[in-house]
Amino acid sequence: MRKIDIANNLFEKVGMSKKEAADFLETVLNVIKGVLKKGETVKIAGFGNFVVRQKNERKGRNPKTGEGIAIAPRRVVTFRPSKVFKKFVNP
Repeated sequence: MRKIDIANNLFEKVGMSKKEAADFLETVLNVIKGVLKKGETVKIAGFGNFVVRQKNERKGRNPKTGEGIAIAPRRVVTFRPSKVFKKFVNP
C-alpha cells in the first residue's frame, strides 16, 4: 500500500476530498517525522511505538574485496507493534 492508497481510503471512508485527504495524511506523517527527528518516541495506542535508537560505530567488511571498513555511528528508527496490533495480525 502506498500513501496515495491511504489517502484514497480516507476519501472513501471519511468523506474528505482527495486533496484534503492527501494533505491530512502528509501533515500527520510530517508531524511524526518531526518528532522522530528530535529523537523522541511516537506512541500510537493500539498500533505501536516508533523509537529512535543510536547505533555505535562498528567494524564491517566489503563483501567484494574482503577489506575491513568502519561503519559510522548513526540513528535508526525501529517499530514495535502493540499487543493489540499483534493479535489483529495473528488472530
